[in-house]
Amino acid sequence: MLDTQPISDDLLLRLNFGLDVSQEASDLILRYYQRSDLTVERKNDLSPVTEADRGAELLIRQRLSTHFPNDAILGEEFPSKPGTTGFRWILDPIDGTKSFIHGVPLFGTLIGVEFASTCVIGVVRFPALNEVIYAAQGHGAWWKTKDAPLRRVHVSSVESLSQATFCNTNPTRWLAINKREALHTLLSTVQLARGWGDCYGHMLVATGRAELMIDPAMNPWDAAALKPIVEEAGGCFIDWTGIPTIHGGNGLSVIPSLKDEVLKILQLWMRPQQTTRNRPARRGSVPRYSEILRRAWATCDSLILLPSPGSWCVMRLRQNRGTEWS
Repeated sequence: MLDTQPISDDLLLRLNFGLDVSQEASDLILRYYQRSDLTVERKNDLSPVTEADRGAELLIRQRLSTHFPNDAILGEEFPSKPGTTGFRWILDPIDGTKSFIHGVPLFGTLIGVEFASTCVIGVVRFPALNEVIYAAQGHGAWWKTKDAPLRRVHVSSVESLSQATFCNTNPTRWLAINKREALHTLLSTVQLARGWGDCYGHMLVATGRAELMIDPAMNPWDAAALKPIVEEAGGCFIDWTGIPTIHGGNGLSVIPSLKDEVLKILQLWMRPQQTTRNRPARRGSVPRYSEILRRAWATCDSLILLPSPGSWCVMRLRQNRGTEWS
């Protein structure tokens, strides 16, 4: 039976390997960066992939086969490999492939390590920025930028959502899962919202430069390297239900003081809507409140909800068209 806690020497050995091999992968990736002849293919899920993605993951796998041949591997671009040591490497060679393709430097190489299904190591390297952020369980989170001294990092101490910086990758993903209202609430509440997305946004939280980064869709290889870094920096990496996991299908990096408030906003729009009598709305020709709201929001410039006996009135304000009621 495997122990549930890794020996510190085993952790540091793998952390140092992760730092070294991520630099090798970075050098390979930069050979393709901002090249006009870069070939972009589409995977089965229509997401883009390049020679750099596949080449970087293959390089890491080859190095692992030499140094840690009995460790398991899960990667974005190639099939999984089983292991016997309790350690599993989780690889995303280029997180932010679309940024990479467009010559934008906010993409990163992610190397996460699990032990007994717990994320214990994270390495996030930004090849085009010459930065690396990393952590091992119990050893803190660290940030190295170019020739600057290595520094330990911690999340910010902001206490109010109205003072927070909110990062996200792609607003259309929120619309695709009918979370427009949650996104609107966050955008109208925070001090600053920016599209500094993918792993870069999560690392802004870990290094104290932003307070929350929210992803509506995440795979384990998108999240495995992020979770130990954010946690060692004093933050929370959780799914939208508040569970600290990389398998929730979505993800949130947030500072502890804002966690409950942000989760309340996200979960408010995840619960089924009910009438003011706390009963499920009747099926039939009359649309549910949530459907009325969805239609109104999609077609109107602004929206006000007014309570009325036993139901809701939706006052729709249309530019230069007066007021309509539902």
